[in-house]
Amino acid sequence: MASEQRLIVMAGTDERDLTRLAEYEAIDGYSALQKARGMTPQAVIDDVIASELRGRGGAFFPTGRKWSFVPKPEQNPNPHYVVVNADESEPGSFKDNEIMSRVPHRFLEGCLIAAHAIESKNVFVYIRGEYTGPYEILLAALKELEGRPDLRGDVTIVLHRGAGAYICGEETALLESLEGKRGQPRTKPPFPAGQGLYASPTVVNNVETLATLPPIIEMGGAEYAKLGVPDSRGTRVVSISGHVERPGNYEIENGTSLRELIYDLGGGIPGGRDLKAVIPGGSSTVILKGDEIDVGYDFNSLLKLNTAMGSAGVVALDDRCCMVQLGIRISEFYEHESCGKCTPCREGTR
Repeated sequence: MASEQRLIVMAGTDERDLTRLAEYEAIDGYSALQKARGMTPQAVIDDVIASELRGRGGAFFPTGRKWSFVPKPEQNPNPHYVVVNADESEPGSFKDNEIMSRVPHRFLEGCLIAAHAIESKNVFVYIRGEYTGPYEILLAALKELEGRPDLRGDVTIVLHRGAGAYICGEETALLESLEGKRGQPRTKPPFPAGQGLYASPTVVNNVETLATLPPIIEMGGAEYAKLGVPDSRGTRVVSISGHVERPGNYEIENGTSLRELIYDLGGGIPGGRDLKAVIPGGSSTVILKGDEIDVGYDFNSLLKLNTAMGSAGVVALDDRCCMVQLGIRISEFYEHESCGKCTPCREGTR
């Protein structure tokens, strides 16, 4: 794998201000939406299945398969909903912030493609309350869309700001919060595909997942599946932070090694210090030792080391880091934000 970026989701950001509709259309923005609307909803789902796209929020569930669980309108006449999980709260991950801030129209185009695929007229974007910048940028992008019924069609897109609870990143807790209830996870089944928002068929997708849809439709699912490695097709926008020279978000082809991420894209460890450990996918993933970074950044390779890509938040830790103190900090975060919020966690499963 090349150690340089592979811009698919973030394509065009190196040359244009894609927060503006005119600039986005200048690089054929929304052409994928028009192409999708010329296809049947099932054909769009089939194309996404062919792309082998997996959810970019952390669970890594196949997106097309998830959509296929949603009943057709003739099977369930209730309104169908697309809900976007933009409640990015995992320590170490800030990629969705950048996607919404720099390619808002590509993200919104993906929302409209998803709505067509599951035959929905309503999209709800549940955005982290602290994300004031991305929220304002999305509002401006939506205002531009309001004047373009040829693009928006008959789909309504609503932005909803969260109240800061980490647990609302769990899809059913998010749905509870969106309905105005206390943000706590539901017992599953039933699953959102059949009984989600307002007890109606719902798909919940991550920001990056949806922003990946326009390139997939444009190039074709089979062509997109040529990128990356088996079980981890395509690209991933990765947040790199911690003890690195160039922290930030980088879009890489899946399978690029952690070493390339940290040393080539991230610029290495400041002062030439040794790398002690790496958090590979946000604070909830198993930490790797500094000598375990010659591994592909993909689902299967990381699974062999008992860890995961998670929310794609790579945190590099140099030789000054106290792992005990780090463990305490992470544990305190989850004690406050997660522990006891779910009934099975609090009460047990038996």
